[in-house]
Amino acid sequence: MKQQLLGLICFLTSFSLFAQIFEVEPIKVSGANENRINLVVLSEGYQASEFDDFIDDVTVFSNAMFNQSPFKEYANYFNVYAIKVPSNESGADHPATAIDVDESGSTPEFVDTYFNATFDAFGYHRYLYYGIDYVDAASAEVKIRSVLADNFPTYDQALILVNTPYYGGTGGEFPIAAASADANELALHELGHSMFYLKDEYLLPAEYYSEGINMTQESNSNWVKWKNWMGINGIGIHAYGASGVPSTWYKPRNGQCKMEVLYKPFCSVCTEGIVEKIHDLISPIEMYAPVSNTVEGSSFPLDFQLNLIKTIPNTLEIEWTLNATNFANNLDDVSIEETDLVEGENTLAAVVHDASSFLKIDNHESLHINTVTWTINYSTLGVQGITSTENRLSISMYPNPTNSIINFKFENSNRQTLKIDIIGVDGKRLKSISVSNQSHKQFNLENLKTGIYVARFYSDNVLLATKKIVKN
Repeated sequence: MKQQLLGLICFLTSFSLFAQIFEVEPIKVSGANENRINLVVLSEGYQASEFDDFIDDVTVFSNAMFNQSPFKEYANYFNVYAIKVPSNESGADHPATAIDVDESGSTPEFVDTYFNATFDAFGYHRYLYYGIDYVDAASAEVKIRSVLADNFPTYDQALILVNTPYYGGTGGEFPIAAASADANELALHELGHSMFYLKDEYLLPAEYYSEGINMTQESNSNWVKWKNWMGINGIGIHAYGASGVPSTWYKPRNGQCKMEVLYKPFCSVCTEGIVEKIHDLISPIEMYAPVSNTVEGSSFPLDFQLNLIKTIPNTLEIEWTLNATNFANNLDDVSIEETDLVEGENTLAAVVHDASSFLKIDNHESLHINTVTWTINYSTLGVQGITSTENRLSISMYPNPTNSIINFKFENSNRQTLKIDIIGVDGKRLKSISVSNQSHKQFNLENLKTGIYVARFYSDNVLLATKKIVKN
């Protein structure tokens, strides 16, 4: 989960002699930092005497964020902290150099702030950034990284909140938003870019178009990346513009998504992308018991437990198997009697996945699965030992439907191999495929009849998931 930590080690070293230690105030704490997504908000343009206002602004933003889908459903997955970074003066620069509006009658304003926040960045009036351009912003980025390294190195995403009533903001690695009347909506929009890789859905300059979760040049409804959502919740294929480059790029909704219009909800495609990123960052399994090296001579019944970070309402599903046979479903804990075991090695597995309606699970391209596997060594003398292993798995299957070739891609935290059985409508196994960790493999369906097939995914003989394959 902590993607930033290793990258920041060098900064901890580089800036150790010039460390700037600021007060960090918790705004929302759902659990231990190592088991949560940590959103850290930095103050900019707030003087020390205005830190109460800053904390109020961050609290209002946090409350607004977790009152909207999908964040309210996944609120238990997040912590929010505020770092009080003092500026010498309040506000942000406004050099009056924008080229998209006439600022000839405006008086340039410059204030002394910690990260050098400025409007008119890149020539656009509403672009609020920590520099007038990328060259100017380089020194501010060093400061941002230093503040994070010195004060909260295990952050997952940082957001800069600027003490100005004027509308403005930008995305990027460190999104920045004005604490204006629209601050909450603007900050969520910018986080959509920076944390969840969503694209803008309003008309853009030609150089800003590229493939993304909610932007594509594919106009065929059978192949567009959000094909699973077509016709649902207003999702379709809408051109960005009527002519030129914008007419060749498409978005899933028109004027009804926060990535285009503030105060709208995230559309189903963007919501799915956000949830997928949450699953990338954190496992829903917070703790489990027992852990490895349980002492010999355990008494029966043997109790096994999962402590999950649950969604609101809970959409996590659990399948327990004992020696590859279903044992229980959707229970946080199970008990095993001596009569349930065979002599020798027994395998108890708990497979957890999210059945949220925000995901098109039946035909979605990717699966995120989390497992705990216990190996129970048993003899007539009793339990000789219990060991445990946790694994996080990501399985991708694409394209689906397909005319011929289907691709399987696999990643997992324990470097295990994925076994895939292709099953026909008669229940017979047609093919078994092995995919090693961090690799992909193709399977040719050309010789199979048009219809529906089933892919079953196994790891260490534990059934992880079953997905339909559509052969056109």
